[in-house]
Amino acid sequence: MPQNSTQVETDLLLQEPKMSKVILLNDDYTTMEFVIKILMQIFGKTYNESTEIMLSVHRNGSAVCGVYPYDVAEFKTKQARMQAKKNGFPLRVIMQDLN
Repeated sequence: MPQNSTQVETDLLLQEPKMSKVILLNDDYTTMEFVIKILMQIFGKTYNESTEIMLSVHRNGSAVCGVYPYDVAEFKTKQARMQAKKNGFPLRVIMQDLN
């Protein structure tokens, strides 16, 4: 049975949002304290969560700091990059699509 246009529109509205990971990359200049601050202020992490993520970035070269709908991930990535630039740090923040 063919779908009517209302059904197609409803199906489109009910689709899950495209999700993306936000990933911090290690560098030799951005301070650990600044990374913790970014994780708490922008990504809403606790101090302990932020410290664990920061140490993972430091030890492993990168770490996921959150998984969000694409638009939210993009906004948080831009915020983190702007704060890093404003504070003179070369912190790299990237996004990776999940679906």
